[in-house]
Amino acid sequence: MDILSSTWDGLNEYLIAEFYECDKNGDRVDDTPVVSAPLTESNMDVTLNWQSPFEQTGPESASPTLFAMLQSGEITNTIDAAAPIANKLGADSAAISKAKQFVSSFEGRTGITKLNSIQTFSGMAPVKIQVTALFRAWSDAREEVEKPVDQLMSWALPVELAPNGAVVNTLKALNGDMKWSDAILPSKSPCFIGMLYKGRTYSPLVIESIGFPMSSPITEDGIYAELSVPMTLCTLMALDRKDYKKLTNW
Repeated sequence: MDILSSTWDGLNEYLIAEFYECDKNGDRVDDTPVVSAPLTESNMDVTLNWQSPFEQTGPESASPTLFAMLQSGEITNTIDAAAPIANKLGADSAAISKAKQFVSSFEGRTGITKLNSIQTFSGMAPVKIQVTALFRAWSDAREEVEKPVDQLMSWALPVELAPNGAVVNTLKALNGDMKWSDAILPSKSPCFIGMLYKGRTYSPLVIESIGFPMSSPITEDGIYAELSVPMTLCTLMALDRKDYKKLTNW
């Protein structure tokens, strides 16, 4: 097994992360290299989607402006302003007073209840892991920095992108020069990887994004002497308790 890493003598092994290729079940692929590096930053984000489905079921949703005026007392002010005109037109003062008393009873009240504010679970996204892997040269910059970073980039990129489009591939398949599976889906997606860090195994993962800090220092030969590589890793699917227990080796 080829281990691609910088030299980290004396550093606790639990502080060094190991990245390796795996299959969709999370099992390590034999005879593939391992990339090792300490993580200067690492964070796991679990986003859970909770919603209030009854939030818009109150009366305010039907006539928001009207109920806003009732709650704020604006309609009461409007009645006070219109009362002199109504009296001149022969309106009953007692009726106006009752109307004012009625609408003023709504002031400071709201239709929000415990029912229409209750939260319900509506799903979750796969778990994201943000890491920054550090590589720096001690004796051989190409072996200790560029080769492991190139391997990470290789895992992140598609295995192969087909040069031809669907029309050309379909014609080749009709002529018997290509399998239909190759014609319909001609390219090969990136591989899955696993990460072993601080005694916990996270697999299978996909590399959603990877950075390459091109302004990093180099040797006199133009070889990168140090690279801090930020990556966003993501689980293949959303996790439940059993998945998390298996993922983290509880």
